[in-house]
Amino acid sequence: MSTFAELGLSETLLNAVAEEGYEKPSPIQARAIPPVLAGEDVMAAAQTGTGKTAAFTLPLLQRLQDGGRPGHVRALVITPTRELAAQVEDSVRRYGKHSGLRSCVVFGGVKINPQIERLKRGVEILVATPGRLLDLHSQGAVKLDQLELLVLDEADRMLDMGFIHDIRKVIRLLPRQRQTLMFSATFSKDIRELARNFMLDPVEVSVTPPNSTADTVKQWVFPVDKKRKPALLSHLVKDKQWHQVLVFTRTKHGANRLTKTLEKDGIVAAAIHGNKSQGARTRALDGFKRGKVQALVATDIAARGLDIDQLPQVVNFDLPNVAEDYVHRIGRTGRAGAAGHAYSLVSADEAEQLHGIERLIRKPLPREEIEGFEPDHVVPEGRPQQRQRRPQQARRGQGGGDNSTDNSTGNSTDKGGGNRPAGRRRRRSRRGNGGNSDSRGNR
Repeated sequence: MSTFAELGLSETLLNAVAEEGYEKPSPIQARAIPPVLAGEDVMAAAQTGTGKTAAFTLPLLQRLQDGGRPGHVRALVITPTRELAAQVEDSVRRYGKHSGLRSCVVFGGVKINPQIERLKRGVEILVATPGRLLDLHSQGAVKLDQLELLVLDEADRMLDMGFIHDIRKVIRLLPRQRQTLMFSATFSKDIRELARNFMLDPVEVSVTPPNSTADTVKQWVFPVDKKRKPALLSHLVKDKQWHQVLVFTRTKHGANRLTKTLEKDGIVAAAIHGNKSQGARTRALDGFKRGKVQALVATDIAARGLDIDQLPQVVNFDLPNVAEDYVHRIGRTGRAGAAGHAYSLVSADEAEQLHGIERLIRKPLPREEIEGFEPDHVVPEGRPQQRQRRPQQARRGQGGGDNSTDNSTGNSTDKGGGNRPAGRRRRRSRRGNGGNSDSRGNR
């Protein structure tokens, strides 16, 4: 498919897409939109930054344009984070501005009463995080008995964040006769099990290999001693004249400390993480998008919830403990075909995480030492934990060294390697209705 018109979209939506400046559908849009328009349940996997939101938003709007009861929630989109929920609803409003359909976004961290008042005025499309949605339903503020279409966005992330019980509770509130869409970065074993419970013979759409990084993102590793990371980051921002950089840290406290350090070095910075109020997070993100904030320092809660046009670079100040999160982090740059750059500041104590990432993406990352910041402690290459532990735990020829290496990256090994064969099985649902999830969802 070379144009949006060939996908079967209505004139109203084609006009909205043209006004947004998009000319050709991305691969995930070209493959997902037709079966969604045909009313099929769809499981779609694609790397972040490939246009997944439009892949379900556009056909969702078209499916709802005719019929239905005005003012009743007819489509529900569930997302794992507040930022992602807000941005999905923004896409719904932009693409649906000529449709006459009303939308609303609800999430925790803000007062619930304004959301209740907004729902009273009636909406057809609701975007929500799981916890706040259940709170609103328990108060009688939202009814889902007229629902026609359910979307689980970033489904794998919701499972990682422990939302499985909330998702099952939501599923039990919905009509069994509905269309269900699931968008995920990967088709893991857990995702397939979730789909088997409440989707009806879903069409599978996958446009990239699991855990692959976009070709548009160039990646580097800068070896550096841990204590010199803040100084190196300030040097890079100033030397390379970065006007907009997204920086990932492993912890909330680390994000706060780094933000203060950057500000002391004359760099306008702001932190965004789970301990920040929603108002503070919104102001920080808005300032970053407007160019008033030079460096946005974030934890992984923002890895899949930030959608910033033409973001030129991402920095991993700390490597993530879970290798898959590296893919999602650097997916914030190089979006929609634009060029992007991802830099990782890696100290010797992160060699295991680096190895896990390289094993996951199936390629070594190029290394470059920055003059004046050469590390005293070398970041080892290859399989660091195996090499370090073997003298202590296993003699030559014994199997212990291999076993310890297989577990060296914790969860990243399970998801990046161990589950992949199961994830490739063709376990298509034969029943897939909401009844199965009722029994499985009970605690």
